[in-house]
Amino acid sequence: MEFKTLRNIENSFKQIRLYAIVFAILCFGVVGYALWQSYHFAEIQRQKIYVLDNGKSLMLALSQDATINRPVEAREHVRRFHELFFTLAPDKNAIESNMKRAFNLADKSAFDYYKDLSEKGYYNRIISGNVQQRIEVDSVVCNFDIYPYSVRAYAKQFIIRSSNLTKRSLVTSCNLVNSVRSDNNPQGFNIEKFAVLENKDLEVVER
Repeated sequence: MEFKTLRNIENSFKQIRLYAIVFAILCFGVVGYALWQSYHFAEIQRQKIYVLDNGKSLMLALSQDATINRPVEAREHVRRFHELFFTLAPDKNAIESNMKRAFNLADKSAFDYYKDLSEKGYYNRIISGNVQQRIEVDSVVCNFDIYPYSVRAYAKQFIIRSSNLTKRSLVTSCNLVNSVRSDNNPQGFNIEKFAVLENKDLEVVER
């Protein structure tokens, strides 16, 4: 009878120990899951930015990886440079203002090209002939596989005179390097080795 009681006590002890182990494992599982969910929730909250709207109300903004938008910013940088550099009015101050803004987006190669045209009297002829020049960028092709990024831009150039309208094909190439963002360079790129590959007449329309 005493032996039977001891065996019952031993079996009860084993059962209690088993229950304790299962309960402990369950507790560790619940705690681990809670910690994982807390970390996941904190990560989601860190991606949220609250912006104060004119001191009146909070607006929710979501953060994202800055590299996602770099191809878009690169194309916009090149497009903006071409619009500033190749859009000309028969006004010396307007030309110099556009060139100054364009030079903030590029290195000395753009200035050298401008200086070469200036020495040939190109801008003087624009002013004296009352010529308007504008550009329409068709496409900007960037290769982001190799740094610095190689770029080729395809555009149409329109030279408007009182007697005719000349339409030209313009193809340029350059390299893009990362730079510091500023008010003058919001995309944070800099153009290097700028060159004009093609600039030929496509059509001349009499006015």
